[in-house]
Amino acid sequence: MNSEDYGGGSQLPEALQPLAARYHKLTRMYQYQIDRLAPHTLNRWLGTVTVNLLFMLRIVYAQGWYIVCYAHAIYLLNLLLAFLQPKFDPSLEQDLAATNVEEGGDDEPLPTNNAGFGRRDDEEFRPFVRRLPEWQFWLSATKSSLISLVCSFFGIFDIPVYWPILVMYFFALFALTMRRQIRHMIKYKYIPFDFVGKQKYGGPSLT
Repeated sequence: MNSEDYGGGSQLPEALQPLAARYHKLTRMYQYQIDRLAPHTLNRWLGTVTVNLLFMLRIVYAQGWYIVCYAHAIYLLNLLLAFLQPKFDPSLEQDLAATNVEEGGDDEPLPTNNAGFGRRDDEEFRPFVRRLPEWQFWLSATKSSLISLVCSFFGIFDIPVYWPILVMYFFALFALTMRRQIRHMIKYKYIPFDFVGKQKYGGPSLT
């Protein structure tokens, strides 16, 4: 294997090249196995749910590692919000359109992709485009679940904390963030799930 260039034009020492080759081989094997899971959406999520159930059982029976559980829950909540949000925020697009008008542009609103979803009278329905794709959501959630489960076996992460406060704070945070997300969905009239597929809206009648 040829030595590879690293930052600043330096090369990997010859003694470390076998380790680098082994690392790249393991990386390719990992990526191959991960890619094989991509089409099996239901099985992937069932596996992730199973890992989380094992983690919760570990927390309940061990009566510890509450801070790890809290950090894991907050991270999953952030992933969920990114999964439910459009890739392009329609509020920002409206601000850009308003700025264009104020600067002397056309009175008509700027053409936008409407966050990759929605419809106009003369257009075909376009599916919702997420800020965080389902694959990345699953991969990040699974990694976090496995890391949290592993951390629950090390006493250094078992930081004493009054767990009812963490539970109350998490549910309050969940309620506030989801209420804000639902208001955003209602205001900009989008649904983060494509239940009906492609449909035609408006347009001239054929009868």
